[in-house]
Amino acid sequence: MQELEKQYISQLEELATDIQESEELALYLEEEEEEQYMALKESFEPRIAALYEEVAADEPLQLITLETVLLEPEFEGLYLPKILGYSVLRGEVDENYHYTRPQDHFRDVLLAICNSANFDILRKRIGQSIQMGFAMSSDIWVTNLINSIDNKRVRYFLQSQKLERYRRPEERQAGLERYRRQFVNDNYQSAEFPETLSDLKVLYSSLKHFLIYRVSRKFNNNSLIAPLKALVENDSFKGSPEYLEIIVLYAAFFDLDSKAHKHLAKHLNQVRKSMPEFEEKYLDYLLELHNDPTVDMSPQADQRISALLDKSIDDGLTRYYNLMDEVHAKGYISEEARQAIQAFCSSYEGLSTINECVRRAIFRYFASLINNLEPEDYAELFEISKLFPSYMAIFANQQFNQGLKELSLRYVEKLLKRYTDKRGKDYQDIKKFVSTAFQDFGFLKEKEIVEMFKTRRKRRKEE
Repeated sequence: MQELEKQYISQLEELATDIQESEELALYLEEEEEEQYMALKESFEPRIAALYEEVAADEPLQLITLETVLLEPEFEGLYLPKILGYSVLRGEVDENYHYTRPQDHFRDVLLAICNSANFDILRKRIGQSIQMGFAMSSDIWVTNLINSIDNKRVRYFLQSQKLERYRRPEERQAGLERYRRQFVNDNYQSAEFPETLSDLKVLYSSLKHFLIYRVSRKFNNNSLIAPLKALVENDSFKGSPEYLEIIVLYAAFFDLDSKAHKHLAKHLNQVRKSMPEFEEKYLDYLLELHNDPTVDMSPQADQRISALLDKSIDDGLTRYYNLMDEVHAKGYISEEARQAIQAFCSSYEGLSTINECVRRAIFRYFASLINNLEPEDYAELFEISKLFPSYMAIFANQQFNQGLKELSLRYVEKLLKRYTDKRGKDYQDIKKFVSTAFQDFGFLKEKEIVEMFKTRRKRRKEE
C-alpha cells in the first residue's frame, strides 16, 4: 500500500469541502429523507468514481489508501457500498472458498458504514456484499466483528447477513461467481509488495494474480516498475519459486527503458546461473503461462525476454529463444521456420516441456488468426490450413491436433450460421473444403461431415 500522491489528496480535500458545503447535503440534513440523500449521491458519486478510476488505472498501489480516506465522515458514506464490494472480492480464497487470511480492509470499510450517520440508507445497498464477506470469513472473525459494535440494531442487522446456505463450499463458490459478475467491468485490483521472504510466501498468490490482471488488460503499468525493481534485487527472494515466476512476468510483459532493462537483465541472468534447476522451473512456468487463457503470451513477450537473456550461456533457454527469434522474424508460415522447429524438436524428447512450449507458441499463432477471422474471410482458413499437415507431422502430438480441430470447427460453425443458402457459392465452397480437408486432417469422419451438412427436414404442423 502506497501513500496517495498530492494531486489526489488535493482533489479529495476539494471534494470533501464541496460535499459539506453543498445544498444537497444541507437539504438532506434538514429533512433526513432518503430522496435527498440520493440527490447528494447523484451529485457527487460521479466525481468520486472518476477519481477512483484514475487512481485505479495509473496508481493501483494507492487504491487502499484512497479507499481509507473515503471512509472519513466528511464524505457522508458516498461510494462506500462499492468499496465494500471491492474489499470482499480482493480477498484470496482457498479450495473451500474461505479467505486464506483475515480481510482487515473489509472489516474497516464495513465498520465505517455501520458507524455512519447514514447507515439506514447505506444498509439497503450492502446486504449481498456482507453475506459474501461473512461467508468466506471464519465464524470467530465474524463474531468478533459483530460484537465490536455497540448499537444493538446494527448488530442484529449484521447477524441476519450470516446465511446458513453458505456453510457449504459449493454454495460459497456459486455465490462468489454470481457476485463477481456484478463487478466484471470495474477496475479495483490492488496489491501489496513483499519486503521479506515470509511476506513473499504469504502475498505471492494475490500479487501474481494482480500482475497478470494488469498486463492482460494493457493498463499503464509504469507505477509498478519501481516496486518490481526493488523485488528483483532483494537477495533474500532469489532462489524461491515465487521470485522466479514474478521475474518472468516482469520480463515478459513490461516495456522498460534502457536503465530498467539493464537492471532486470543483470538479476535475471544472475539467478539463471545460481538457482538450482532454474531452466526446468522456468520452462514449467512458461508452459503454465501459455496454457492460461487470460495471459497473452504474444511474440512480443518472447522478444522482451529474449532481449534480456545472456546468449553466451549455452543452455536450453538460449536455444529456445534463438528459435523463437527466428520464428517471429521469418514467420511461422515460412519454410525456414518450419525446418528450424523440426530440427529443434527432434533434439528433445517429444513430450518434453521445452517442446511443449514450442507447440503452444505455434498453436497461439494459429489461434490468434482463426479466432479473429470474420465469416467473409473464410478463404484465409482455406489458405492457413495448408500448414496444418506440416506442423502436425513436426509435432506428432494429439493435443496439438485436437486444438487445431476445435479452432477450425468453431469457425466453421460460425460460417454455417452466416451462409445458409445451400445453393450459394459460399456455402458450396465451405462444404467442399470441409468435406476434403477435415477428412485429410483426421478432424472428422465422412459420416460426421455428411451429418454436419445434412438438410434438416421441418416437421409439418398438425392441422
